[in-house]
Amino acid sequence: MREIPEKEYQQWSQIYDRAATTIQNRSEELDKAAELIEKNLFLLGATAIEDKLQDGVPETIHTLQQAGIKVWVLTGDRQETAINIGYSCKLIQEDMSLIICNEATHWETMEFLENKVKAIKSTYQRGEDIEPLALIIDGKSLEFALEKDVEKVFLELAVLCKAVVCCRVSPLQKAQVVKLVKRNLNAILLAIGDGANDVSMIQAAHVGVGISGLEGLQAARSADFAISQFRYLKKLLLVHGAWSYQRLSKLILYSFYKNICLYTTQFWYAFYNGFSGQTVYESWTISLYNVVLTVLPPLMLGIFDQYVSARMLDRYPQMYMLGQKGEFFNVRNFWGWAGNAIFHSILIFFCVYGIFKNDFIASNGTIGGMWVMSVTLYTAVLATVLLKAALITDLWTKYAYISVPGSMIFWIGFFPLFAVVGAATGLTPDYHGIIGPVYGQPAFWLTIVFLPILCNLRDFTYKYMKRTYFPRTYHYVQEIQKLNIPDYRPRMERFRKAVHKVRNIQRMRRNRGFAFSQSESGTARLIRAYDTTTQKPRG
Repeated sequence: MREIPEKEYQQWSQIYDRAATTIQNRSEELDKAAELIEKNLFLLGATAIEDKLQDGVPETIHTLQQAGIKVWVLTGDRQETAINIGYSCKLIQEDMSLIICNEATHWETMEFLENKVKAIKSTYQRGEDIEPLALIIDGKSLEFALEKDVEKVFLELAVLCKAVVCCRVSPLQKAQVVKLVKRNLNAILLAIGDGANDVSMIQAAHVGVGISGLEGLQAARSADFAISQFRYLKKLLLVHGAWSYQRLSKLILYSFYKNICLYTTQFWYAFYNGFSGQTVYESWTISLYNVVLTVLPPLMLGIFDQYVSARMLDRYPQMYMLGQKGEFFNVRNFWGWAGNAIFHSILIFFCVYGIFKNDFIASNGTIGGMWVMSVTLYTAVLATVLLKAALITDLWTKYAYISVPGSMIFWIGFFPLFAVVGAATGLTPDYHGIIGPVYGQPAFWLTIVFLPILCNLRDFTYKYMKRTYFPRTYHYVQEIQKLNIPDYRPRMERFRKAVHKVRNIQRMRRNRGFAFSQSESGTARLIRAYDTTTQKPRG
């Protein structure tokens, strides 16, 4: 490093002094100009954005929590605003203890999360009661919490809490949180958002719901479902979601049942034909079974059936837990239906075989033959599975009458035409001259009437015993709906809302927070008075 000569040093010093003097002079000139200009000003107008919760958000979140759904809020707002949002939307309750994670380093975040998990677990192990917990974590700490060696601890603590609020998070972090839960927990994730910054989160979840509103349509376009307001999520999940789960469960189980019931009779017939491969049914008749005769009952069950009304599902959100617990569709139910189908096939086949074992001679001296037994067996199976569909139908609409008794009536009326035309055209030569021996034989009518009743008598008895002596929760709700018993809970709900409002006001006075808590008077009313999105009256 060379030594600066005295003369050069003085030159540089003078340059810096002049520059500093110039800057100072300009600054002073500005402060004089500001003082001259900013006097006697009149406010012409102001512009602002009202960031307010939609109608029904608190009630919706509270109802979803009652339904056993865990709600996490992932927001870009700052921590104080996010906490106020949590209180305002009833995600965070007054009796909850807040766990706030604002750590600056990776190791501090890990240590904080581990200590909290250990403290909570030790409290549970001692058998002590613990207040409901809410985890609040900011974006910086969340960045460390989502790293490989910390994410399991973070998820463990989050699961132990009743509510989770992640604030100051980026769109990428939103998606990372969803993927973390999706990867490590056996749960179905639903993500809902209304802006472009929620698209990655919506696409990462199992089910994405987009709100189409003032923030654009990006979220709605990238989602599986689109709604106009957040409060519609309650009906989407608790009503249509519960209906869909129960309907699809019936549809799947019944579809397996009806096919096992028919085709297992063919297996029993193989023991009497020496396993030669001969079928007990005519080939075109077998095709009609799934394509025409039993196609409507599954569709009816899967589209129109309702085990309880929408009003009951809205009144009792706990009914949604039936889907979470796998009440209507599980391995036990599947094998129960499969076993029941095999039992019905055994009963139907061997009863019909016993009736036609020695054949019979008609009044005109003709012998019935194998195909008379085949048509009787087929019709008995059809009547049995249709009666089973009637037994499991909860809501009898016009579509239920068309699909269940209508399918049976159609077969009885269609078969003579099918047999005559088919035999004449060579399509079904086995049915030549079969109408008289079948429809003129009392054994046919007695078999197709009493045998299905005998098969389903056990099912009806089981259903009666289960509802009477071992009722499930939805049985009680069905009885309440049937008897139209009034619900007195709204009085308690109004009282609870009043208490919550008082506590909320007290909390806001303590914290001096304002986010999403303004009333319809004061500032909120002033903002609405100058809302530029609404048309003003012309004088």
